[in-house]
Amino acid sequence: MKTINFAIVRQKYRHDGGAEKFITYAIEALAILKMINLNIITRQWWCKQDINLNIHLCNPIKWGRISRERSFAKIAKALWHKEGFDLIQSHERIPGCDIYRAGDGVHQKWLIQRSRVLSKWQQKLLFTSCYHRYVIKTENTMYTSPELKVVICNSQMIKKEIIEQFTISEYKIHVIYNAINTKTFFPANYYQRINIRKTLHLPLDVHLLIYVGSGFERKGLAAAIHAIANTNSYLVVIGQDKAEKKYRILAKKLCCAHRIIFAGIQVKMCPWYQASDGLLLPTLYDPCPNVIFEALACGLPIITSTSCGGSEFISPGINGYICDALDIDALTDAILALTLSNNDAQISNYSRAQVIPLSSKLLSQQLISLYQKILE
Repeated sequence: MKTINFAIVRQKYRHDGGAEKFITYAIEALAILKMINLNIITRQWWCKQDINLNIHLCNPIKWGRISRERSFAKIAKALWHKEGFDLIQSHERIPGCDIYRAGDGVHQKWLIQRSRVLSKWQQKLLFTSCYHRYVIKTENTMYTSPELKVVICNSQMIKKEIIEQFTISEYKIHVIYNAINTKTFFPANYYQRINIRKTLHLPLDVHLLIYVGSGFERKGLAAAIHAIANTNSYLVVIGQDKAEKKYRILAKKLCCAHRIIFAGIQVKMCPWYQASDGLLLPTLYDPCPNVIFEALACGLPIITSTSCGGSEFISPGINGYICDALDIDALTDAILALTLSNNDAQISNYSRAQVIPLSSKLLSQQLISLYQKILE
């Protein structure tokens, strides 16, 4: 068997990004296969790997969002043709790749969800935006490209959306969930929870939910605050957003500011989950956020939205609730239902059981199997 030159395309590597975690597992899986020469095409790459990688830096000048996407795609594509790579796995929307991982979902679907929280004139600007029209056109060209062999999705929701939106066979689409380390994320009992709350300076004898995510508009923090305002529960907000002041003002206006705790970005997340009674994430659009898996691994019930791919792991009334992202009454009822629950151990065991199979070993096996089929 000849050496296969395999290239992975990603503009930037962020150590905390969900796509980057997936790339790390993909690299490790590819390294297991014999006769594979691994290449990375990127603007910036900060990850230290024990595996031998060939890093190809492509950082053309950019003058705006369209220029950033278009110029990188053009240079990256020219590079992979020049190098003669056998297989290209792109994590960017670039027509002509062999494998595409749809980590950001379907752009048109995201715009529809986002428009729901905008005024009429803002909606018009959104749908006539040159950038969004460029992304939609590029996405369509990529999915209809004859070079595209495989699409990797991180949820069934995204697979369904791609089939609905584009002319592509469902046999090309493979759902491979992100992995979760259940040794890093694990439940705490009642007494441990109280001690953790003391350490984190959180209120002790209250019903406390956790919200995790930067980009507060997309992740639904406004809806979360509105729902919390209708209850006696507390909410700890993990993440950052340049518009944080706006959400603080909203909490004050709704007379619940004393029950909304803005904790910023946290590196060690497990204690924050363990200190909480549940995860509240009414996200407008999320293919499959890692925070859902982290919270489930910690045994938490989840309240999330119908436009969140992670809702596939929620059984309503058993380990959480699934609501429309903007249905404040339904979100409020879900929070109140959690406060009345008295089967904490049963819920914890059920939640954790949903993600126990999602190990790094399983993810690697799925990727190896998929890559072998493509190479054959």
